[in-house]
Amino acid sequence: MTELELIDKLKKGDQAAFRFMVTSWQDMVYNTSLGLVQNEMDAEDVTQEVFVKAFESIHGFKGESKVSTWLYRITVTKSLDFLRSKKRKKRFGYIYSLFGEDNELAINPPEFVHPGIVSEKKQVAAALFKALETLPEQQRVAFVLTRLEGLGHKEVSEVMGNTVPAVESLLQRAKMNLKKQLTDFYRQNLE
Repeated sequence: MTELELIDKLKKGDQAAFRFMVTSWQDMVYNTSLGLVQNEMDAEDVTQEVFVKAFESIHGFKGESKVSTWLYRITVTKSLDFLRSKKRKKRFGYIYSLFGEDNELAINPPEFVHPGIVSEKKQVAAALFKALETLPEQQRVAFVLTRLEGLGHKEVSEVMGNTVPAVESLLQRAKMNLKKQLTDFYRQNLE
């Protein structure tokens, strides 16, 4: 089935076409979200939200980009929305704790390890993912899409709605910021 046929069937509400879209791109959506939200359960929730949003907004899809690019855009948006929401909940959780109210918010799990990381590199990967959390949103998105998802600069620019030079600049700044963050980790572990 071509992308045009898939889009046409999705716009007609074809459930088989929706299942095809989900099975075709669920790993891509999940891995992208996981790289951004850094929690497996949260990435699963975001993945579901992405496909619900895709189903609801398929009529607005004009076909000017590939389906995968459109899904990357939705994934990045939903992942960043999730992170913003989580930060708000953390702030309120902290405020509640100041006043002695008991809350059950799970704030920052102690460690995150991407399932695709080889076990002997888990310590290095954990340090990288912790450093990724400190990057500004746009730098983090550009880094995750290029380095973890393997997208080219042109496709990342389409996903992010930026120019290729802007993406390259974001990546350069992300690398510089990560280098600063990881210098201490490497000094401690290489000595």
